[in-house]
Amino acid sequence: MRARIVKIGNSQGIRIPKPILEQIGAGQDVELEVQDNRIVIRPLSNRREGWDEAFKKMAQKGDDSLAIPDEGISHSWDEEEWQW
Repeated sequence: MRARIVKIGNSQGIRIPKPILEQIGAGQDVELEVQDNRIVIRPLSNRREGWDEAFKKMAQKGDDSLAIPDEGISHSWDEEEWQW
């Protein structure tokens, strides 16, 4: 498919037909990257995808404890009244 580069303010752009965006599953925002002298357009990936399931598995295994236990950690700030 051919597309014409058009001026958009001080930049340039192309119009991408809606069916193409739907085909790749793109929403409002996309990732742009240059690879081998080509522009690659990808839908944004959810960087935290799968975290919920991973946290559930950690809890089931009992592997969700604090890395640094907070027992015995105390400071005078905890005991005194203070104001912002």
